[in-house]
Amino acid sequence: MDIDLYSPEVYGRGAPHEQFKWLRENEPVFWHPIVDQPLPGDPQTGPGFWCLTRYKDIEHASKDFRHYSSAGGTNIVDPVSGVELMMINTDPPYHTKLRSIVSKGFHPKAVALIEEHIRDIVTNILDRVATKGECDFVTEIAAELPLEVIAEFMGVPVEDRHKIFEWTNTMIAQGADPEYSPNLEDATRAFIAISEYANTLADLRKDDPQADLISKIIHTEVDGEYLNTLEYDMFFVMLAVAGNETTRNLISGGMFALIENPEQREILLANPSKMPLAVEEMLRWVTPVMHFRRTATEDFEIGGKTIKRGDKILLWYLSGNRDEEVFEDPYAFNVLRDPNPHMTFGAGGPHFCLGFSLAQLEIRVMFEELLRRFPDMELTGPIQRLHSNFIRGIRHMPVKFTPEHV
Repeated sequence: MDIDLYSPEVYGRGAPHEQFKWLRENEPVFWHPIVDQPLPGDPQTGPGFWCLTRYKDIEHASKDFRHYSSAGGTNIVDPVSGVELMMINTDPPYHTKLRSIVSKGFHPKAVALIEEHIRDIVTNILDRVATKGECDFVTEIAAELPLEVIAEFMGVPVEDRHKIFEWTNTMIAQGADPEYSPNLEDATRAFIAISEYANTLADLRKDDPQADLISKIIHTEVDGEYLNTLEYDMFFVMLAVAGNETTRNLISGGMFALIENPEQREILLANPSKMPLAVEEMLRWVTPVMHFRRTATEDFEIGGKTIKRGDKILLWYLSGNRDEEVFEDPYAFNVLRDPNPHMTFGAGGPHFCLGFSLAQLEIRVMFEELLRRFPDMELTGPIQRLHSNFIRGIRHMPVKFTPEHV
């Protein structure tokens, strides 16, 4: 089989599950050369990267940060200068110290306290489209919730949330998506713009700290020192991307799955208490972050292949979440699937998603309210998928539903 897991256009047509299935069965540790048409602006010309596609290998690598380092970058393309300081691009013990700055705010007990506030936000979002009976599900519903929540957590004025939406979209697409980021220069400008914005907010919080993450970050010492400007900028960017991109794409993909599988939606309509199980299945099914990269710190063997020091290794969560050895009937969307040990938040280890509890809460509340108010939502046209080999997303999804009359 011809394997191309690199070209962004591949993902614009849908997830390449047939390629991952072949790799799991035939070559689960696979050397992937850089294809003839690399990402625009990618300085790398090769030689390529390793792909781990089986659940057990991904889980092993996630927990072994001594051999599989995040310090070389967590994307296929090497990070530009400064981005290596982002928390996800560090290893313990420094990673653990950075994580501790904000971890209390994302603890499940702290998140549980804001459920009613999240529900109020969702209600306001749905109120804005309820009387129309149609909308772009992505931009008018799915994008709004995580934007408003992460903006509030970070201390970003709610009226500025769409700036975060535009900047993070452009950066994540890395010059490969025709709408969000048609060239790498756009991604660079977006990075500069969001960094400048972050610094403006930091200046406001230095003498007037608030109960938000920005204040926490700039007023907390790590190893006896405060984060410098670049380290703070990277923290801000990471929180903005993680809090916005992933949950939005999960909500969009989850709604698309319910529309495509009406019998599963009927199960939830008849049994609303099963929503927590459905949320976990949406997470498995969509897998918005398709992979993270590691870099080999020394030579070692896995799956009969020799990995060399400095080699790039991709942990394909999208493939692990369809592994037949772990999931019964993995290509079926089953809202009652239990157990469901998906690896959408990572596969354990120090980089397990910091915001998993907040994401689960946002998703559950959103779908509880969506199904209660718009149980007959359906597509009115084709969806437009994001062109990215990193984030699995939908740019636009036109829908209609029975409007509410006030």
